[in-house]
Amino acid sequence: MISFVAWWQRPMPMASDDIPPPARFATTRWTVLGNAGEASHRDQAWDHFCRAYWFPVYAYIRRRGEGPDESSDLTQAFFAKLIEQDWLSRVERRDTRFSTLLITVLKNFLIKRHHRDHAQKRGGGEQPVPLDLADAERWFGLEPSMQETPESLFEKRWAHAVMEAALARLRAECEAAGRAKAFEALGPFLSREPGAGDYETAGARLGIQPRSVAVAVHRLRADFRAMVREEVAAGLRDEEMVDEEMRALAAALGG
Repeated sequence: MISFVAWWQRPMPMASDDIPPPARFATTRWTVLGNAGEASHRDQAWDHFCRAYWFPVYAYIRRRGEGPDESSDLTQAFFAKLIEQDWLSRVERRDTRFSTLLITVLKNFLIKRHHRDHAQKRGGGEQPVPLDLADAERWFGLEPSMQETPESLFEKRWAHAVMEAALARLRAECEAAGRAKAFEALGPFLSREPGAGDYETAGARLGIQPRSVAVAVHRLRADFRAMVREEVAAGLRDEEMVDEEMRALAAALGG
């Protein structure tokens, strides 16, 4: 799993012109939420949210004792309810962490609605989450021991989902900027430190010097950190709350 903790405050190597910095997109998936009149933008944000964060919800429901089919139905019903209420349009005004807010809403949802009713009513037959039950159960089978509480498991799954969403965005932006080859060569160094000869091998693949590889890796990590921060911010304007989100993310990842 990708982790930013080990290189959180590394110094910046000297600049190099071998690999120019990637062009950053001005609009994130979350900043479009403020455009209340832009339905397509809200749809984009909802699509991202559902695809990125359905598994923490599913795993929480499963850990509470529901079976696979019931958990699938409840997950679909929960996201359908959030969409119906346009819940994401209010997240930038929250006064607590995003994961804390979501799990509170989820608990209230499970208390108020019995899963057998949900299976019949989930969003008028809509399935807002592209949930693959086989994948869900395979991933759930890899979860830690049952000593984990549903709440602690949710926080860990949420943290991993944030990192994966940020990584997917970084990959997409690199590909859009014509830097897919650089991302494939340098991406592995987002999750680990280089071993002996690794930068030389990557440099030969990209046609640059090892020192330039080090600079490019630092830039890629800096972009990744920025994207993780934007992901946990989820529309927040309060930098202190974003810092709190980042600290909680690092703690959930064990850093």
